[in-house]
Amino acid sequence: MGFDLTWEMLAQATMLGLMNGAFYALLSLGLCITFGILDIVNFAHGAMYMMGAFVAWMLMSYLGIGFWPSLIIAPLAIGLFGMLIERTMVMRLYGLHHIYGLLLTFGMARVIEGIFRIGYSVSGQRYPVPEALRGGVDLGFIFMPIYRLWVIGASLVICFGIWLAINKTRLGSYLRASIENAPLVRAFGINVPRLVTLTFGLGAGLAGLTGVLAAPIFSVSPLMGSSIIVVVFAVVVIGGLGSIMGSIMGGFALGISLWRWCCCSSRVACPAPRPE
Repeated sequence: MGFDLTWEMLAQATMLGLMNGAFYALLSLGLCITFGILDIVNFAHGAMYMMGAFVAWMLMSYLGIGFWPSLIIAPLAIGLFGMLIERTMVMRLYGLHHIYGLLLTFGMARVIEGIFRIGYSVSGQRYPVPEALRGGVDLGFIFMPIYRLWVIGASLVICFGIWLAINKTRLGSYLRASIENAPLVRAFGINVPRLVTLTFGLGAGLAGLTGVLAAPIFSVSPLMGSSIIVVVFAVVVIGGLGSIMGSIMGGFALGISLWRWCCCSSRVACPAPRPE
């Protein structure tokens, strides 16, 4: 029996894929900065993503701080944590084989995940959608929650803003030059170690920001980082190591492709997400 693929089904799969692709793109962007530019295999990137979600949940649960302040506080906290890790441990691995960075950050990821599993077990913690973004919009072919549409738009703005900052600004040119020829950049009075630390903190902060955005959609759980990190590594490799635009486009493309394959292979229309 044949299977007719309608444009409505393709449109549904595309929209649902864009939601997942938004998280893939943001995470792969942060990983690309550390992996592709700094040449460090940061396997703890998924743990930092999980920590960002937990920081937002803790701010709400213990201090009554809502979603919008958490969008600033959590990425800053995770970024500072990443800078601390870079200064105390990761900096000792520059110039060594990639396996050393992989082993260090893999161990860090397991330790961080273990600490949160001891404190909160593996059950998910609920994080509510901000009141201003509740409800949904009927697009004709699918009913989309407003929050998920906002996440797609926000991720596009953030991703292309980072791309512009790295490729079109003087600070970005300093960063790219310091990776190619650090002694020459130092000769011009640029503090290369500080620049590298800030860049590593930017990658960690992007992971934390993604965690905050994901908290109202997925359960805030210690396992949420380990379940996505392998996919994100694949996106960075597919997009090209060090290619910011490749990681962004690869993240969205993979999200759309996975949803289209899932919906089309099951021979049913994609399920519309429930309203938040």
